[in-house]
Amino acid sequence: MAVTSVQANNKLVQYVKDVNREYVRENAFSPYMGEASNSIIRLRMETKKGGEQINIPLLARLVGAGVSTGTLAGAEEALDDYGYRVWVDYARNAVRTNKYQTQIDSADVFGEAKPSLSDWGKELQRNEIIAALMALPVEAAPAGLASAAGQRVNGILFQSSTVGNRNTFNADNADRVVFGATTGNYSATFLTALDTIDATADKFNAAAVSLLKFQAKHANPRIRPYMLENGREYFVCFAGGLPFRDLKTDLKQVNADARERNVDTNPIFQDGDLMYDGVIIREIPEIDDLVRVGGVWNTILTNTGAVLVHPVFLCGQNAVSMAWGQMAKPTFLKEDDYQFNVGAGVEMCYGVGKTFKKHPKAGTALKQWGVVTGFYAASAT
Repeated sequence: MAVTSVQANNKLVQYVKDVNREYVRENAFSPYMGEASNSIIRLRMETKKGGEQINIPLLARLVGAGVSTGTLAGAEEALDDYGYRVWVDYARNAVRTNKYQTQIDSADVFGEAKPSLSDWGKELQRNEIIAALMALPVEAAPAGLASAAGQRVNGILFQSSTVGNRNTFNADNADRVVFGATTGNYSATFLTALDTIDATADKFNAAAVSLLKFQAKHANPRIRPYMLENGREYFVCFAGGLPFRDLKTDLKQVNADARERNVDTNPIFQDGDLMYDGVIIREIPEIDDLVRVGGVWNTILTNTGAVLVHPVFLCGQNAVSMAWGQMAKPTFLKEDDYQFNVGAGVEMCYGVGKTFKKHPKAGTALKQWGVVTGFYAASAT
């Protein structure tokens, strides 16, 4: 008995019109970005004035003893001010097609260009904020500024830093860096401090959160808390997925005993921020990319004992400055070959940097203004 086979060209093919786009995580920094003076990531909107740099004045507190009944004239205290500069550069991207490709397209793929470009912009800004938090302060313009490579992240990118750069940063910010479970692990030599981190004893846990907050409250110049309420000081800590996992495990019993046992709100059951000792801990999974790129350990953040070390960032107000020269706007292809080619793009101009101040009593020392950086062991499994 012969069975009729359907010839390949006659086989039914169903084409779905709806396009499935790859998941792009929202910029988890967004709730802490704003123009308000208490924002952790302070947006500086200077879109009408132009220029390649935006200068941000910083003013330290007065620390002199003052005068009682003696003569004040001649005993005045000078204001300690500094101009922190952010260099801006353009970020542009576009998608291009033509009428023929649109004609043969079973779905409106090009119709997804605008939301795809929006996702690209969100990812770019999130990743550059992470890079800025880890960058080492420097007063010079970023490498590659206004070139084909472009460079919106101010400072020396950590992965491009030298041993000398990292040692200078560590020495300048002794009150703003913590290595593992104790301040006793600190050394002005970055690798020496990194080598103190133990794979078990120096994980990111509840005690580590409290120590980071203690450092922030006693740093000099002072780090202004993100929020003050009833005499309590609150900070926000950004952590990658692996150290966040370790903290969540450490706080499991705390959350079971001290928080309401509600499936909708208890972090044992729900994803989201953790809270401990007046610190909001927010997971930014992409911070892990600093440590493990393409499955390969970052040798700079691996100590000589082969311990993989992860950074976390406890932040107060104005920890990061994001200066905008031009807000994102849509762009369109003009060279259209008699309306045959079409293109949609996006264009914006900004710079992002970890706010820092030159400390007058420490020569050329550049201190990060609103961040305490912690380094903790976290296994990749």
